[in-house]
This record gives sequence, C-alpha cells and structure tokens, in this order.
Amino acid sequence: MNFTFVSGDATLANGDLLVIPLFEGELGEGAPASLASADKSLDGRLRGAATQEGFKAKADQSLVMHTLGRTTAGRVLLLGLGNRARFHPEVLRLAAGRAAKTAHRLKVTSLVVALPATKAPADAVRAVVEGLVLGAYRFDKYKSSAREEKGTPKPVKVALALPEGTEKSRDVEDALALGKRVAEASNWARDLVNEPPNAVTPTVLAEAARKSAREHGLKITIGGKREIEKLDMGMFLGVTAGSTEEPRLIHVVYTPKNARDAKRPPLALVGKAITFDSGGLSLKPTEGMVDMKTDMAGSAAVLGAMQVIASIKPPFPVHAFIGACENMPAGNAYKPGDILTSRLGKTVEITNTDAEGRLVLGDMLTWACEHQPSAVIDLATLTGACIVALGNYIVGAFGDNDGTVNEVLQAARTAGEEMWRLPVSELQKDALRSEVADMKNSGERWGGSINAALFLKEFVGETPWVHLDIAGPSNSPKERGYNAKGATGVGVRTLVEWVRLRTETQATEATEAPAKPARAARGARKSARS
Repeated sequence: MNFTFVSGDATLANGDLLVIPLFEGELGEGAPASLASADKSLDGRLRGAATQEGFKAKADQSLVMHTLGRTTAGRVLLLGLGNRARFHPEVLRLAAGRAAKTAHRLKVTSLVVALPATKAPADAVRAVVEGLVLGAYRFDKYKSSAREEKGTPKPVKVALALPEGTEKSRDVEDALALGKRVAEASNWARDLVNEPPNAVTPTVLAEAARKSAREHGLKITIGGKREIEKLDMGMFLGVTAGSTEEPRLIHVVYTPKNARDAKRPPLALVGKAITFDSGGLSLKPTEGMVDMKTDMAGSAAVLGAMQVIASIKPPFPVHAFIGACENMPAGNAYKPGDILTSRLGKTVEITNTDAEGRLVLGDMLTWACEHQPSAVIDLATLTGACIVALGNYIVGAFGDNDGTVNEVLQAARTAGEEMWRLPVSELQKDALRSEVADMKNSGERWGGSINAALFLKEFVGETPWVHLDIAGPSNSPKERGYNAKGATGVGVRTLVEWVRLRTETQATEATEAPAKPARAARGARKSARS
C-alpha cells in the first residue's frame, strides 16, 4: 500500500471508498466534520441509512453506502469504534482491518480514511496503517482461483485525512513509516507460518532468515548438525534425530555502528522453530497434527521483528537465536525413557517426545545467555494448556523478574497484543522431578504451561527472562478484524515495542547521567588538591 496525507475536507479527496471511523454518539450533534460533510452531500441520507440499519458506531459495526456520484468517492464506509472513554488504538487497528477487507470485497483501488480525533494523533495514524496493511493480507498462493484472478484490483493507494485542527508533523510521518514497516514484517512472518511443512523446512527457514538479514543489514550465521554437536546441544540433537531434514542453527545479530554502543550488553530474542511437529514417537492424532506447520511461529515473529529493529537502530546490540528442526518418528528417533544431556550439562529424562519444543529452547536459551544479555525473551507455540487457560487470542507471559515482565507487558499493551501474566511457581516443580535424571521434560497434565515455563527457567540462570507462550494467538481460528483465518504474526509488534521502550529508556538515562559523574569528578579533584 502507498500512503499519503491529505488536508481539508476528506470528502473532497480522491478515492473510491471514503472510510469514516466513528465513536458511539457521534451520529448526532457534534459529529466529526467528515461525517457532517458526507451526510450533507447525500442530503442527509447517510445518517438516515445508519439509523435504519441499526448502526450505532459500536465496536465491530460497519455500514457501506453508495454515494451515487454525489461525492468524489463511490461509496462511504462507516466503522464503529465503540465508547470513546474506553478507546485504545487496537480498536482502531481492528476497524481498519475491517476496512481493508471491505475494500478487497468491493474491489476498490484507493481509499480515503478520515482519521478520528484522539489524544495521540500519531498513535491513531500508526494503528490505521497497521490495520490496513494487516487486513489486506491473504495467503492464497496455492489456490487455482487466486492465480486466475491475479488481475483483480487491490486497494493500493490510501489517503489519510487528519482530523480538523491536527497538523501534519514529524511524529505522524514517523508513525506512518513505523506502522507500515511493522505490519509488513508481520505479514512476512505470517507467510512463513502459513506455508505448508513441505515448503518450509529447517533449511528453507534458514535461507529465508539469510535473505532477510542481508536485505536489512544484519549479520547472520547459519550452522548445521556439526555445529550443533560442537555446541553440545544434546537436547536439540535428540529432537531432530528422527527427521531426514537437516537441522539448522540460526544466529542473527544487529550491532550499532557506534563502537561504544556495540559493547553494551545485548538483548536476546529466542524463537521456537519446529517446522513440523508430528509428536515424534508420542505421535499426535491426525486432527492435532494438521496445523503443526505453525510450530515455528515463534521463530517467524523473532525474524520479522529483527527486520524492524534494524531500522530502529537501538543503541545496543540485539541477537536472535533460533534452532530449527522437525520432530518426526523413525527407527533412530529419540524415545520415551531416553536421557539427554543439555548444553548446560543438566540431564533430562524424556517422558513425552511431544514435549519437544522446550528441549530445543533449553539449549538455545543456554547459548543465548552465554552472550550475557541484559534480558532475554523467548516466543514459542509451546503448550495446549495455555490455550485451555487463555483461549485463542491471549498470550501467556511468564517470568520471575518483575521489571522485565512488566516492560514486556507494557510493550504488548502499546502494540495491541493482549497478554496475561501467569505464575512460574516453585510449587509446580515437583512435576518435573525425575528418579533417574536431573529433571523430566514433561510432568503431569495439571499446570502444563507452568511446568513448561519452569523447565525453561532452568536454562536461563540469573538472566532476566520472559517466556511468551503464543500457542493460541499464533493461529486465528476465524477472520477477526485485521486477522484472516490462519497465521497472525503475533509477537512481532510486541518485540518491536519492547526494543523501542528500551531505546527510549537508555536515551533518557544518557541525557540525565552526565551531571552526576561530573559532580563526582569535581569532588574527587577537590579531595586530591586538599
């Protein structure tokens, strides 16, 4: 999509579809200028149609009306935003996603969006841009009908009309650029997750990471089984043993150009990358196996976020660590009862080969923490138990460092990705106790997502760490807002916001820090003279 800003009356801007988001109560007196102008051009029929159709601007409500040539746009689309007092940019993001889907259905080639008046215009701009780009996404490359309809027009031109009294500023321009980058990176991640497992193998995932790194100025190192063996990643090797596909060890690095910044402790991102999970010898039933192409959604989110992080240019390094493999049954596959030795040296008794993601992640977290990061986040489609607890749209967040967990939750709120903190309680630790090894890889059914988090915790030591279980939100079961059925790209926006938050925090500290050392230095010189 190509975005531009326009000023003045939105109804006069060129576009096939005029989009007017509205809060409850704005159909009457005090209506925004865009609605009043459009309604005047249509001799009051727009408000009349809204009343007849029961449109009250509630969240999720939409209304399309032909203008019959009375305005520049051929149609007007009203979008409900709900109660203004409870407004969050995510509401606008979801509404913009509905607008993109409506535009596709109507086969229009250009949109004019009358942005609503909000307290933070830049946040509204970013939400609309992200919602439109995410909402326009569809994965239909394998459908014959889609190939035949290749010439169908798409909404590629979008004019954003700022509300009355709001000037175009550097902030809103930056918000537009950032929103577009984030949404495009999310769609890139969605493509990877939606591809079938025969198309995205560990090798293909690694090559996609290599291409992305080169395009965005990132350093990348890719290793195979030999490199994994050299790193003594016994758990990773155990999981991949039954597959004919070669595993891949992926390390992507952003390094600041400033030499001083380059020496700062990095942030570490770790993504689960099981490109297909059959369950191994603890074989999944057919219905549980169909969507297991999505078991690498954590790695897709990490790689997508790194694209945007490269453009943000934070004043500290950021590393991404990914161990990619398949979990397959075979004569040489790892077995229930086996004992594997991790890179950390801990031994693990295998009680369920379908609890494989935590094994690979354990070795990757150990490797990541050896780089002495200031904090580490892992994203993983880890447990069905988290879906049972939180459903399909809420990410489970775990960690015992309150400061880091709160940072991530704050980033998620800003990004519009809903998360809920779950406990990492030592009370559950007995579930992982083994009679023959340091621990088991799977405990009892109860508290399954907590058990998985406790397992991962063993491999991070004292490093501030957050585990995000994205098993539910990584794959939407139905169309909703800007999401189509299938991969969502969840995690990309939160990771980007987390890095932005850290960048802003360090910038603030840098401006405040010099005064104190200067006074201390003067005091030291005075003592030396006396």
